[in-house]
Amino acid sequence: MNPKVLVPFSKGVEEIEFTTIVDVLRRAGAHVTTASLEGALVEGRSGIRIQADTTLDVALSPAVTYDMVVLPGGLPNAHILRDDPRIIALLQSTAKAERPVAAICAAPSALFKAGLLEGHTATAYPGCLPDLPSEQQSDDAVVISGNITTSRGPATALAFALSLVATLFGDAKASEVAGELLA
Repeated sequence: MNPKVLVPFSKGVEEIEFTTIVDVLRRAGAHVTTASLEGALVEGRSGIRIQADTTLDVALSPAVTYDMVVLPGGLPNAHILRDDPRIIALLQSTAKAERPVAAICAAPSALFKAGLLEGHTATAYPGCLPDLPSEQQSDDAVVISGNITTSRGPATALAFALSLVATLFGDAKASEVAGELLA
């Protein structure tokens, strides 16, 4: 069975990150569900309108379990995700079940708020994790620490997405998808 991945998002989502995450994971064979916090059609950071697969409330049905949760960045999207108690509870329950969680750009701030970065190294868009101790912060494009993957921003979206493929499917599949993309 293909892994199930949830990508929640709201207005101001960084389109490059969102599209790259969803596209690369689907190319690898993951069943990706995009879930809007604000209705079916969401306007991204650059004014591109994105059609969600479903709403967050429907996606959070108790009958559905996700193998991974991925938060794209962009503002105010990252702040909306960080401040939504449903997202915090989802991140905590996913991590507690030892399933991977991931965030890029400003969205790792939601992982911090959920208490998931304690004892982990993370990266984010510069200035987005000011409360994380400096020895836990990295300038690397992608950081994998336990079941948590973080990345810096739009230019790192492809490397981030390919790392998620490796987490779900293994390095060979990530290399295969990267080859198809000429990455």
